Amino acid sequence: MTDQTPLPAMRGGIITRRMMGVWLQRSTRLLPFADAASAELPLGRLLRLALIQVSVGMSLTLLVGTLNRVMIVELRVPAGLVGIMLSLPLLFAPLRALVGHKSDNHVSALGLRRIPYIFRGTMVQFGGLALMPFALLVLAGSLQANMAPKWVGQSTAALAILLVGAGIHITQTVGLALATDLAPEKDQPNVVGLMYVMLLVGSIVSALLFGAFLVDFTPGRLIQVIQGSALITVVLNFVALWKQEPRRPRHLQPAPDAPAPSFRQSWDSYAARPNAVPRLVAVGLGTLAFSMADILLEPYGGQVLGLGVGATTKLTATFAGGSLIGFTLASRVLSRGVDPFRMAVAGAIAGIPAFMIVIAAAPLQAPGLFAAGIMLMGFGAGLFGHGTLTATMQFAPRDQVGMAMGAWGTVQATAAGLGAALAGVIRDVVGSRGLPMPWPASANGYVAVYMIEIWLLLATLIAAVPLLRSRNK
Repeated sequence: MTDQTPLPAMRGGIITRRMMGVWLQRSTRLLPFADAASAELPLGRLLRLALIQVSVGMSLTLLVGTLNRVMIVELRVPAGLVGIMLSLPLLFAPLRALVGHKSDNHVSALGLRRIPYIFRGTMVQFGGLALMPFALLVLAGSLQANMAPKWVGQSTAALAILLVGAGIHITQTVGLALATDLAPEKDQPNVVGLMYVMLLVGSIVSALLFGAFLVDFTPGRLIQVIQGSALITVVLNFVALWKQEPRRPRHLQPAPDAPAPSFRQSWDSYAARPNAVPRLVAVGLGTLAFSMADILLEPYGGQVLGLGVGATTKLTATFAGGSLIGFTLASRVLSRGVDPFRMAVAGAIAGIPAFMIVIAAAPLQAPGLFAAGIMLMGFGAGLFGHGTLTATMQFAPRDQVGMAMGAWGTVQATAAGLGAALAGVIRDVVGSRGLPMPWPASANGYVAVYMIEIWLLLATLIAAVPLLRSRNK
């Protein structure tokens, strides 16, 4: 009997090991982006690093979705002025390439390159969110704030938005560079997908929570939402950074053979690489096409289709849900070696009927059709964003990862900021004309913007064709 007693335990151990082996083999099919993990970057560590993207998604939803709608509809701030406010982070966008370059060559006593910049970006982002409630009190004329002139609230809100946007630019640029440093090249498409899925998770969850908290809208409740977002941003980013970057103290590092290149030298070297600039042109056109609609979707739902604050806030979750599907599909396809710019072209093609559906919702007064168009729009944006970022990561020199991420981020953020400003101004100018159209007069400005976006997507396809041809040769 004593010789046979270990057998059940051995059998149990064998069964357990077999079950674990089956789970490890099948987990990549059951868990989205589980195959992004590797021995160098385990899934738990990768998910923790992606919390940076969750905080970015939350802040973007707050700015482009909730605050945009509240300022235009409830606080009656002109849409053109709101668009200009939301485009203010555009002023910082060109510095993303510089931030990436600095993080490539940063020298510290602790031997960290990326983390110090992510920490600074987090503090800037927190400062903007902390300042924003005071601006909204003045804009709403609440309590004694109604004694302050309007320009005080407007200028303070603009400064708060600028700080939040600058923090987002810094943390996202350097966070993606850190992920590129840690991930093997073969896993980079899946890492990109996971990073942006986490951004979308942050957008979806925060949009649903913001919508639930603001069903009975009051300025005080909005301020509570913003303050909670500021605290959550700091907590998420600090957890994300814990023990992520390998630390090599300065006294253990070998002496450099040559001084670090200047920003201009680094940029000239990157721009001289084949198709580097044409790729950035295509990224700019496509991003401009998809981003012009961002600040108008919720006001469009409120003014044209008569939806409430809670309902329009959920539209952001609908857009993010479509993007989530797009990113999931793109990661599956790109991990098999498909040209990432083909995926970007597919996203631009999907965006054209999406904008047509959104336009059709106005004369039909069909909120369901509007939601379907937004989901398809998000799907196209997900394919396009994943394809262009994966192409940037794959073609980035190992010693210029930060520069490559910064250049992509500069073009992407500049186009998004320019799109926000143009969309608001065009909406106000065209909407004030009162032109007779087969839809409500309040929809004129919105429809004009959506038509321009269709033309921009066509221009994106034209710019991307030479890139596909050069890749096929």
